[in-house]
Amino acid sequence: MSQIRRQILSRRKQRIERRLEPRNWSEQDEPMFRASNIHYELSDRTRGLDCGGIGAVHQMVRHVGLIEAINSHVHVLKAHMPYWESDHVLHFAYNALTGGTCMEDMELRRQDEVYLDALGAQRIPDPTTAGDFLRRFGRYDIESLMSAMNVARLRVWAKQPRSFFKEATIDVDGTMTPTYGECKEGMDISHKGEWGYHPLVVTLAQTGEVLYVVNRSGNRPSHEGAALRLDQAKVLCRRAGFQRIKFRGDTDFSQCQHLDRWDTEGVRFVFGFDAHPKLVGLADALAEQDWRPLKRRAKYAVCTEPRRRPERVKEAVVVEREFHNIRLQSEQVAEFDYRPGCCTKAYRIVVVRKNLTVLKGERRLFDEVRYFFYITNDRDSTATEIVYDANERCNQENVIEQLQNGVRALQAPSNTLLSNWAYMVMASLAWTLKAWFALLLPEDGRWSDKHRGEKSAVLKMESKRFINAFIRVPAQVVRTGRRIVFRLLSWNPWQHVFLRAVDQFHGTLQR
Repeated sequence: MSQIRRQILSRRKQRIERRLEPRNWSEQDEPMFRASNIHYELSDRTRGLDCGGIGAVHQMVRHVGLIEAINSHVHVLKAHMPYWESDHVLHFAYNALTGGTCMEDMELRRQDEVYLDALGAQRIPDPTTAGDFLRRFGRYDIESLMSAMNVARLRVWAKQPRSFFKEATIDVDGTMTPTYGECKEGMDISHKGEWGYHPLVVTLAQTGEVLYVVNRSGNRPSHEGAALRLDQAKVLCRRAGFQRIKFRGDTDFSQCQHLDRWDTEGVRFVFGFDAHPKLVGLADALAEQDWRPLKRRAKYAVCTEPRRRPERVKEAVVVEREFHNIRLQSEQVAEFDYRPGCCTKAYRIVVVRKNLTVLKGERRLFDEVRYFFYITNDRDSTATEIVYDANERCNQENVIEQLQNGVRALQAPSNTLLSNWAYMVMASLAWTLKAWFALLLPEDGRWSDKHRGEKSAVLKMESKRFINAFIRVPAQVVRTGRRIVFRLLSWNPWQHVFLRAVDQFHGTLQR
């Protein structure tokens, strides 16, 4: 970063710190919000943009070669009059990154002259044209689009340090996308009585990137098609150079018919396993000395002093109204070998025994024991580590939450199963671009430890925090000759990271 940039950032930071520094206030004669005599005027030459970070994202997209990859893989338009396939795809992703929550929000950006200038575009598609683009997609076209994204993904991964490729943990899960529409082709009712679609989501645990998303009818089982997508993710990660591959999923994804093949191919797996009567009988038959206490990790480290726990209001209501309540008394872990019926090999079963007490209000009714099983071919880790590993898969629930309510990718705005699938892939690109933005941050140099921490923090950000820190950056957009200049108009604590990223995005990545 240049010396002038450092000085400007330092002055902006000092000004805001002076205003916000702690002080002993005296009694104030009037409220803090004191603005009066406010007037509005129209600016003729100076023009601003509320999402100045979109220029950096677009520069990154060009840097990783995503535009060329999309246009070379996806061919759904007979003529480019005037838009290319990449224009439509990025339009969906940028709409989500700039705070859009539905396709109608595309019209806001389409009417924003400064936004168009920021992307060097004369015009962008309206919502109707974007919807027509979605309906042009067939299965092959959607697969081609995901392949194009993976071409750019490999270039991003290639810039990571050697430690990044130690192991790729691939998580898989399904989620419901409910809809109140009555004319959406492919929708159906789930076992919970919800109408909608049931997309399958495959992610890379280390980065939260969406590797594959597949739209399915609402009545399809969670595991349907999961083995194919896990195999595709395995091929992708091995092509990138990962040393080990690990699959994780809940009880719906154990899929015994594939375990032997994955074990032979050197893939590790940790799946939840149904507590059917035979396994429960084997767990009951274990001697008491086979069980070891399961000590849970602390959720976080206390850096100062432990805080006083707040009153458990919900628990008090449950007791007062004498609702049934289940309390965990203790947990133990054990293990044994077991060969599923469709496997030729025996695998390691790790079982957690939960000792529960069932109460009604304050009255103790009875004690209960419940078992939770995990099947794995990992013979090196301890049983406790296997349980921790399986539980960490729950972070994918956070990723799915961000896809659903953060960037609004798991929605069904169109009228067919395939067009909604195409929408999910394009909108989920917004979440992937956030991950790429973090992964491409440099972490070398004199301040490598600090930069590494900032990179990790950006990678773990939720979508709203990322958008507020790096996209909703007020900027003046000036077109001069062959340049489009973004003049940042305010300061935030992440601006120095933002500028380091911008410097990194010049040129094109090669693989």
